[in-house]
Amino acid sequence: MIRLDKLVSKSLGLSRKEASKLIRSGRVSVNNAIEKSSSTNLSDSDKIEFEGKQLEAPNKRYILLNKPQGYICSTKDEEYPSTLNLIDIPTDKLHFAGRLDADTTGLVLISDDGQWTHRITSPKHKHSKTYKVSLDEVITDEAIFKLENGVILKDSDKPTQSAKVKVINQKLIELSITEGRYHQVKRMVAAVGNHVVGLHRLAIGEISIPKDMEIGEWRKLTQVEVDCFR
Repeated sequence: MIRLDKLVSKSLGLSRKEASKLIRSGRVSVNNAIEKSSSTNLSDSDKIEFEGKQLEAPNKRYILLNKPQGYICSTKDEEYPSTLNLIDIPTDKLHFAGRLDADTTGLVLISDDGQWTHRITSPKHKHSKTYKVSLDEVITDEAIFKLENGVILKDSDKPTQSAKVKVINQKLIELSITEGRYHQVKRMVAAVGNHVVGLHRLAIGEISIPKDMEIGEWRKLTQVEVDCFR
């Protein structure tokens, strides 16, 4: 759902104030009837016209990127380049649905749809995030039990929510969490007496990195993938 003045603004490249003035002038119709209220909420099926020309809101962009080391999920930094530099399309208004540190690689979802990215990052939706975690020391059964049942992070008195651990080998695990606390995976591993030496995000919810996608590559999400977070 979108307001009429916002759609007119985006479609014609006007400010919201200019769009509202145009609407009040009676030059915009909704479903073949003149509409002068800028605040009218529109549905996807509504037909919007300006002087007989049909208007449509610009399509939102949804992107999957396999992030390399040495890039940050932000637009500005004095030390590291932005991950957006890897995308060869205009990146205005694009933002990240969950960030990765400069030394962390893997799946990043990027969009200019704020509601969509909020659903991914909001704790109440509990979308899992799965990481491949390389460890400094051998993982113990006790550490696995603690990771799966909640640990107390440094500078926090609230335990982490239950997680899933899949052991690949003695120093390599897959860890799935549904929270998004600051540096959570590294802090969870530290809380069980180990240390992360390599971190790679494999998946968010049902979306994972395609097997044929190289580090640094990106592609647009399919509609089916976008709808996973509707």
